Amino acid sequence: MKIPARLEPLIEEGLIDSVICQLMSGKEAMIYMVSSGCDIRCAKVYKDSNKRNFHQRSSYTEGRKIKNSRRARAMERGSHYGRNMREEAWQSTEVDMLCRLERIGIRAPKFYNFFAGVLLMELITDSEGNAAPRLSELMLTPKQARTYHKILIDQIVQMLCVGIVHGDLSPYNVLIDNQGPVIIDLPQAVSATGNHQARIMIKRDIDNLTTYFSRFAPELAHSDYAAEIWSYYQRGQLPQARLTGNVKQQERPANVGNVLQVINSALRKEIAWQRHKQTKWNNHFSQC
Repeated sequence: MKIPARLEPLIEEGLIDSVICQLMSGKEAMIYMVSSGCDIRCAKVYKDSNKRNFHQRSSYTEGRKIKNSRRARAMERGSHYGRNMREEAWQSTEVDMLCRLERIGIRAPKFYNFFAGVLLMELITDSEGNAAPRLSELMLTPKQARTYHKILIDQIVQMLCVGIVHGDLSPYNVLIDNQGPVIIDLPQAVSATGNHQARIMIKRDIDNLTTYFSRFAPELAHSDYAAEIWSYYQRGQLPQARLTGNVKQQERPANVGNVLQVINSALRKEIAWQRHKQTKWNNHFSQC
């Protein structure tokens, strides 16, 4: 196929030899299958910011630290240089996340290089060597659904333990090879401690997966792993906690008598204060 302009610098630098085909086009990037020596790899070409369909990016960048103060100021001002630096930071987050996930044993594509706005990484394949399908493309047995769900919940927990929340996890961002799920698409990953919406995001990630898997294993629809996981995380009990997906609701009946007593006490204090003020004003005017 004709070599896309964005991939020409990688060929010139000898990072890839040829472009085999386009694999997919997502809201963030175009994905190509490329050859590099004897290996077949994956090249992710990020789309320009004005051509992307990823909303509310600011909620994902909250808490990200920019070490270079000049860059940070430019990004805040929104200058041309600042916009370019913001783009670079957005893309380099995925590089950082792929490397971090590899270190902690999370199944994600292996990182090879990042050059001229293109991420070169491992091509995830099925048992026949073809590009692995997305989870969303598969029909699963109940057993497969339960197995994959458990694997992904465990990986979400592992990521959370090192302070990472994917932020956009769904059946479209998981590939299935002959060993099971592989997590992809990480430029929007957030810090669990530095982003105030991390709890909302991890709940959305888990709910997305649970909704999908419950199509094949209906009992999963009644689980609430998100609330359980976050509760253990806040108490510092991950990853040792044994997850069940069940959260006990604290449904104690309200003590109406105590509530009324507090209200009446507040009313009495307010009435006494108003009487005190009126008496004070009366005494003042009587002396004039």
